[in-house]
Amino acid sequence: MLSTAKKFIGHMMPAVIRPIHILWNQVIGFIFIVLAIVFGYRIVRGDEPVGLQLAGGLFVLLMAWLGVSSFWKARKISKS
Repeated sequence: MLSTAKKFIGHMMPAVIRPIHILWNQVIGFIFIVLAIVFGYRIVRGDEPVGLQLAGGLFVLLMAWLGVSSFWKARKISKS
């Protein structure tokens, strides 16, 4: 009986964990993209000093990159 349960769990876990992993990467990617858009909008319409604008621009680029790479990772997981 235990052997059958172990086989069942061993068979079902990848089928459950994989979609959760894909969804997690998509949610994180969405959050990063939203952060990039919000802060990008604040930088464009703001009148902060140049140093803060550069730092904010780097933050926006980092968030955008993390968001895009998270979606790429989710796609890679879904294709494997």
